Amino acid sequence: MTVQDSQLFALTEEERLLLPSDDDVAFYARHGWYLSEKLFTDEETGLLESASERFYGGHRDRTLPLRPPKLAYWEPEHGAVQRHNDYIHYEDDTIGRILRKPLLGAVAARLAGAEVIRVFQSTLILKPPVAGEQSNIVPWHFDRHYWSTCTSERMLTAFIPFHDCDEEMGTITMVDGSHRWKETAENDATSLHFAERDRSELDVMLEENARHNGVEVRRIPVRIPKGHVNFHHCRTYHGSGANVSDRPRRAISFHLQDGENRYREFRRSDGTQVAYNHDVLVRRTAEGTPDYSDPEYLPVLWSSR
Repeated sequence: MTVQDSQLFALTEEERLLLPSDDDVAFYARHGWYLSEKLFTDEETGLLESASERFYGGHRDRTLPLRPPKLAYWEPEHGAVQRHNDYIHYEDDTIGRILRKPLLGAVAARLAGAEVIRVFQSTLILKPPVAGEQSNIVPWHFDRHYWSTCTSERMLTAFIPFHDCDEEMGTITMVDGSHRWKETAENDATSLHFAERDRSELDVMLEENARHNGVEVRRIPVRIPKGHVNFHHCRTYHGSGANVSDRPRRAISFHLQDGENRYREFRRSDGTQVAYNHDVLVRRTAEGTPDYSDPEYLPVLWSSR
């Protein structure tokens, strides 16, 4: 690491006090999730909210050169459904700059036991205050299922609300300790996004996996104060409920990869090759495979090397 890099990934003494303790890291290892200290200032969360409103109004600092086939991308004509917009760190410079705060990457590195943390994906989310809106209900799933083209088992997600976030707003809910479960069987369908599967099937899968592991499903809605972040392991089951408050739930789901993660070919039993959106965007390695370290789309957030 160069002198310039070491300065880029430096923390202040005040920020170092916000890193997870040894007990916090042990909690994450046992439970599969961790609620951080206050990592973002009120000014930063305010900028995230105002930048998101400009984005919804049509502002882009840049756009993707093409739209991958499974891109989540809400547009006004979609109406008052839950909004998901992938690659927000790429398309909006204000949001991207705040997400690249070294402290966030340092916390993730500590939890994952990694020297390097890179972006994997970022999704801007708005859950409208419509109690009966079905798109607001996120069924039980874990992210590793959708990252079958990745080699890593240490990937994790930072859920970053722009405000206090509680059960009334449909906060993220963890299935405690589920990252340590052994699945009942490999199933090709698990590599399909939950939007492509029957919700009742996902509920059954969760209960079956719990029974297979001799445990009960322990659901924990995480109450997240403004500026704090909830991190969860890539194999931790999670979901969220309706927003029954009188205001939108605004957040970013920030998926992170350790520096060791690489692309791998993954095929279902029928021979169908699984692809992630990155695969048509990122540069190629010398072997001709998608490069999951492409700095244009997947920049480094933290490095201790």
